[in-house]
Amino acid sequence: MELRPSLQVKIVLKALTDVVLPAVDPNNKLAQEQARLCIGTLQIMASRLPLAFRYDCDELGRMIELAGNLAEAAAGKSVDADALAALGASRAKAADTLDRAKAAPEDIEQASFELRERIGALIPLLYSANDLDTLKDVGKLITENAREQLIRDRSWLIGQGWEPDPKAIPPIESLIDGK
Repeated sequence: MELRPSLQVKIVLKALTDVVLPAVDPNNKLAQEQARLCIGTLQIMASRLPLAFRYDCDELGRMIELAGNLAEAAAGKSVDADALAALGASRAKAADTLDRAKAAPEDIEQASFELRERIGALIPLLYSANDLDTLKDVGKLITENAREQLIRDRSWLIGQGWEPDPKAIPPIESLIDGK
């Protein structure tokens, strides 16, 4: 099972292209067309997925600029003060949100991969010290982290239908909010 949407889309594309499309009745032109349309749409998604966050940030930046320009144009005009105040508040909130979005998703993912690698390199060093108390502490830390990550992974992929009791798995939003 793969968690990353960028890889999931590639896996689905390969299955559709290599297995599903060849199995579709070649005489069923509508089914052939729709299968190719699905593949084409997924190819577009795969190519655009890495850009989606930057696209959204760019759009938000442009909307912030437009809101500022409109507020300037409305200054001194007979425009509802409440509407201008609401625009100003939303613009400030949007600017704060955009400012907080400094790290791109791929930077977060890369930092996570790098940190995971460094943690993996440190663990054998800690175990090689043969300090029983340290080994117990390290074991507990690793087990607790793995337990928490596994429940998040299972929740993330709940829609795939692997869980025998899906209701026993908390919604992903409740597991990642606040972290």
